[in-house]
Amino acid sequence: MSENLDEEIIRRTLDPERENPAPQIAEIIADIEDIDITKLPTMYHCVDWMLDNLFSQPPDPEAQMKIEFSYETYRITIDQDGTAEFVKTE
Repeated sequence: MSENLDEEIIRRTLDPERENPAPQIAEIIADIEDIDITKLPTMYHCVDWMLDNLFSQPPDPEAQMKIEFSYETYRITIDQDGTAEFVKTE
């Protein structure tokens, strides 16, 4: 692991207005890894409903709500404003 963890964090922004936000995660990972998105497993049973709730019924901004989960080889953190961080774990 490098001494500067910040170098290993990939930051992207999700569109909270998108009807189904979960596929954005797979799109970003496919882009980062330069692979076809169809090679990635679905997230439907993983975190799909959590992202929908985070964006469709967001808490007050003062709550600073975020979710964190693993998908493929990444630890992903998403804030209620759509800010996302991807950290490769392997």
